[in-house]
Order: sequence, then C-alpha cells, then structure tokens
Amino acid sequence: MSRATVIINGKADREKVQRWAQGVPFGTRVEFKEVKRSLPQNDRMWAMLTDVSQQAALGGKKFTPDQWKVIFLHALGQEIQLLPSLDGHGFVPWGQSSSDLSKDEMTGLIELIFKFGAEHGVQFQDEGNAA
Repeated sequence: MSRATVIINGKADREKVQRWAQGVPFGTRVEFKEVKRSLPQNDRMWAMLTDVSQQAALGGKKFTPDQWKVIFLHALGQEIQLLPSLDGHGFVPWGQSSSDLSKDEMTGLIELIFKFGAEHGVQFQDEGNAA
C-alpha cells in the first residue's frame, strides 16, 4: 500500500484501519488529522482574500488574493519559505497549502483575515456568511 486515506465515520472504518495497521511493514508512517476545512470555508476565504486584495495594501503595496493567502498563512503561524525559481529570476513561496488546513485552522485563518480587514477598512461583500 503506497498511500491511503480513511475517513472514520463508524466502527467499520476503525476496524479497517486496525487491519491495515496489522499488515503494514515497520517504518510505515501513519498520520491522523482533524476534519479538513469545508468547501464553504474555502469559498469564504477566497471571497475575503479578493475583498482584501481590492481594498487594502500592506507597506503601501497591493497584492493578489494568492499573495494575501501566503501572507495570512504566515501570520497564522504556518511556515512559509521562499525557494529560488528554476530560471534564477525570483522566488517561489513554499509551505502548507490552505487545502491541508483543518476546519478549526481554517476558522482561525478566516478570523485573522476578518480582523485585518476590520483594522484596515475593508468592506467584505458577504459579512453575514462567515464560516
């Protein structure tokens, strides 16, 4: 087995994981994660990042929604590194993807974006639909 994911929704799922654990070789990595962020949370994040990108600046500079996402992930405590590009002309951000965030982590990210927006006069288009 090279890679597998099981969402534990009941006793049968727990038993399946137990069977698999009994059969894998020593050294196999097992990872347990909280529930992933939801699609509505993801949609909300991108809407908020778009609002921030259109209405706010940081250090006098405007950024794209993708750039703001990296800035906010770093502020959330996620490690972000800059790696050199292959052509040697610039850098590429590397770090945790927002798709890997748990529901609670995504809630924290959305709250951080909202706080920044409130402090910088951002009017969010859908404030009543916070995740």
